[in-house]
Amino acid sequence: MSKRVLSLFSGAGGMDLGFEGNFTTMKAYINTTLHSDWITKNLGKQVLLSPTNFETVFANDILKPANSAWVPFFSSRGKTKETFHQNSIVDLVKQHREGTFKFPDNIDIVTGGFPCQDFSVAGNRKGFSSTKGHHGGIACEVQIASAENRGQLYMWLKEVIEITKPKVFYAENVKGLVSMGDVKKIIEDDFRSIDDEGYLVIPSQVLNAADYGVAQNRERVIFIGFNKKYLTSDALKQLSLGIIPDNINPYPKVTHYNPKKSNSDTTLYPYSTSKSALEGLKEPECEKSDKAQMIFSKAKFCKGYQGNVEIKLDSVAPTIRAEHHGNIEYRRLSSDNGGKYTQELIKYQERRLTVRECARIQTFPDEYTFVRKGKHSDPYNLSGSGAYKVIGNAVPPLLAYALAKRLELLWPSLFAK
Repeated sequence: MSKRVLSLFSGAGGMDLGFEGNFTTMKAYINTTLHSDWITKNLGKQVLLSPTNFETVFANDILKPANSAWVPFFSSRGKTKETFHQNSIVDLVKQHREGTFKFPDNIDIVTGGFPCQDFSVAGNRKGFSSTKGHHGGIACEVQIASAENRGQLYMWLKEVIEITKPKVFYAENVKGLVSMGDVKKIIEDDFRSIDDEGYLVIPSQVLNAADYGVAQNRERVIFIGFNKKYLTSDALKQLSLGIIPDNINPYPKVTHYNPKKSNSDTTLYPYSTSKSALEGLKEPECEKSDKAQMIFSKAKFCKGYQGNVEIKLDSVAPTIRAEHHGNIEYRRLSSDNGGKYTQELIKYQERRLTVRECARIQTFPDEYTFVRKGKHSDPYNLSGSGAYKVIGNAVPPLLAYALAKRLELLWPSLFAK
């Protein structure tokens, strides 16, 4: 039977898609020396990844663009629109306490990328002291920090874990959290307190998506906790060690390396490149069917500001961001603006990355329709601006897939029942 996944702060479903597998990605991303078994079908420049034994049964996000993206795509994978809940996690937990809402039973895994803005080096870094509210990041009426504000929403994720009691949970946030004093330790300790220290929370790790084939320098801290009640005695013993043995370590082994650094492991592939991510895509003015490839940010060039640089085709892309107003990197720039691919300007325009190009770099499949313009009353209309936001917020599905495949492999060794 499939293991049941409850997803919180789901966004466009990068973690959900990765945990389920069965999606297409660029063939160049996959280290076939180590993981040829991941591929079920060769599609030329792309491949279809094998399904996992995990199934998303509940998803949630406060953002309307997340709902507009998630529901149509995952409906094509057999989910109902009722699977996704466009509600604040705070409201859902309160409704559960009141008995007016119930989380699903028999949950095996909980995942959650709790809001990162208050921990990101690109933001104000208020952390736990954030005064932003839980309803879509709107400022609170009273500008004081509280447990219901954005910087402490991981505590509500913690309560959902206490309610559903999964065998394992995964929580994700930006690398910047690690450099904020004792924040990482506080969060780990809070997770350990679930059910009166009923969860074994192993030391969190910062994973770079580029190390797993994603053509992007994207570092995220991952928290993993195991329900002690379900762990085998041997797994409990080994996971409690200061240094977890490789045979039981749930963090996946890297598959790629930075070619600018020395490497002695001949099984690793060099980092995927931006060029490999964008291969086969038409220029926006030549595309006739994929609206996501026809749309790109028209924000003016502002020298010296974040996002106002050209991507390097022979290297990994920079981190894809959630905001589109000038923060999306350029596919090509003029020589006056520091561009290197000036020969391309003979045929094509200076422009920023399209929505589809950002999705490709994030490893979302091309069949994910990120820009949708139907009737005005269509609740699933999704603009380019909204698409940029949910794509930039997402966990790259391929990184989530590496986590899921590692868990799937270890499952029989980890859990007694």
